[in-house]
Amino acid sequence: MWEWYRIGLSLGLGIGLGALLAALIAPRRALVVVVAVVAAGIGAAVGYGIGGWHEAVAGGIGGALGAPVVATVVTGTLRRGGTRGGTAMLVGFGALGLMALAVIPFVGFLEAVAVPGLAARARGRSPERYAGLRSLARD
Repeated sequence: MWEWYRIGLSLGLGIGLGALLAALIAPRRALVVVVAVVAAGIGAAVGYGIGGWHEAVAGGIGGALGAPVVATVVTGTLRRGGTRGGTAMLVGFGALGLMALAVIPFVGFLEAVAVPGLAARARGRSPERYAGLRSLARD
């Protein structure tokens, strides 16, 4: 039972670290692969520090999964008019929340399923850029 907890913890921490790196570094599509590789490496290192090679694999998978998923959300937000600083701050706080939730037993496994599902749902509902008051400024 303890081994499953550590694997889930490593997976959740890897997802959170990947999300945090994607929020801070990957506003461009060209950097997504680099950020995913770096996040996988850091997640594997954290997982190895927690337990051993099982946890290292889970942390690496979590980092490699979290970074590209969150990077699509970040690039979509920036494309629709969000600011870089505000987006990085909000997504960064969300990533810290994911890491905090990973401490709860088996929640890391749920994050591995829920984060890609929520990103796919958000991608399907993406509206166009908001016109704001510019639409009212016509004469």
